[in-house]
Amino acid sequence: MATSYDVAIVGRGPAGLSAAIYTARAGFSTVVFGTEPKWLEHRIDNYFGFAEGISGRELFEAGTQQARRFGAEVRDEKVLEIRWAERFTLLIPASEVEATAVLITTGVSRRKPTLPGLAELEGKGVSYCVSCDGFFYKGKPVAVLGEGDHAGAKALELLNYTRQVTLCTDARPKAFSGRVAARLAEEGIAIREEKVALVAGGAVVTGLEFEAGPAVGVEGVFVAIGEASSTDFARTLGLEMAGNYIVADARQQTNIPGIWAAGDCTGRNLQIATAVGDGAVAASGIIGYLRERGRSKA
Repeated sequence: MATSYDVAIVGRGPAGLSAAIYTARAGFSTVVFGTEPKWLEHRIDNYFGFAEGISGRELFEAGTQQARRFGAEVRDEKVLEIRWAERFTLLIPASEVEATAVLITTGVSRRKPTLPGLAELEGKGVSYCVSCDGFFYKGKPVAVLGEGDHAGAKALELLNYTRQVTLCTDARPKAFSGRVAARLAEEGIAIREEKVALVAGGAVVTGLEFEAGPAVGVEGVFVAIGEASSTDFARTLGLEMAGNYIVADARQQTNIPGIWAAGDCTGRNLQIATAVGDGAVAASGIIGYLRERGRSKA
């Protein structure tokens, strides 16, 4: 049975930790997921209250400690996917959790594949969302492009539609956790580790060609490089987007009830101070939302 929380925050940066301080302090069970941000070794000289500056790591660890002091659970784990039924379900490598409200603070993905043929065939067999497009490939051969748990989860999800799934790491080191690696092996999903040379096709995708080794014929290519990003979650859930950014209103609420977004993933001023403020605003909205639904522990 999945562990349940009032609030699940996806992203362990300043926006997520700021929100967790508020929601946990208000008495709501709160969990924060995410790996360490990439800016921890930077020196921060423009954050209010630190006349001599502060290291990213010091600020991050202080924020984490503060969130935990109020009862938030902060976990060094990646969220692979967010699903919605009666509640939100977050799939993580070891298990899954449920939540009444979700806040996305994962920043914005700046990694774009430069594989020949990929951009030209987007919407013609190239997809970034299994939940959106997997249905169209029932019983057909497909490939997932990626090297980590995010890609592994997408390959496993595609089994709901077809057993003809190939996972291509594009010469990147495999980074599957033990649980995901075991599931891939158990399901017999083929893994190709050669460098991909080309997404082949004309009007539609017809296959993948490699720099070494035989080509593989596929009708769909699902891109899942690196970790799941705000864009991946948005596409799966049907969140309104403006380019690569999630659209959120003045209260940081998205177009889907129960989901908020804060920080860089909304395309605002990409500064820590802005992210901290956005997280506080989102938390206020979440607290009101939960109290309206009788979730208050007060």
